[in-house]
Amino acid sequence: MAILNNQVLLVSIVSWFLAQLFKLILTFINERKIDWSKLTASGGMPSSHSSFTVALAVGIGQIHGYDSTLFAMAFVFSCVVMYDAANVRMQAGNQAILLNKIMEHMKDHKFNIDFTLKEILGHTPTQVLFGAMLGIVVALIGVR
Repeated sequence: MAILNNQVLLVSIVSWFLAQLFKLILTFINERKIDWSKLTASGGMPSSHSSFTVALAVGIGQIHGYDSTLFAMAFVFSCVVMYDAANVRMQAGNQAILLNKIMEHMKDHKFNIDFTLKEILGHTPTQVLFGAMLGIVVALIGVR
């Protein structure tokens, strides 16, 4: 299968997986419990979205050159994803916190809602930065 020979795709996936694994490990260190959902969860340290897209961009840069149109496209894509993670999705998470509090208050007024919104959607700039650094390192090691 030719897809298994695609170094850029493989380093991107490895970088994403390592970011998710770090979330699992950090949760274990901080909370003394294994939370397997961290392997697929969004939000938290480090940003796997940032890691994934930056590994993609750096891998493309390594193979096609940092002056190539492909690298430029991947770089811009990574910037959009990282901006979204640290700004748009972070604000959506903040809104979810507020809405959950409002819904909890409304339960006292016979307004019954049987779900809560996910509150950790985005990332802090530090989480995005660490995700990006992980993506750079993985791509530089994995793509020759």
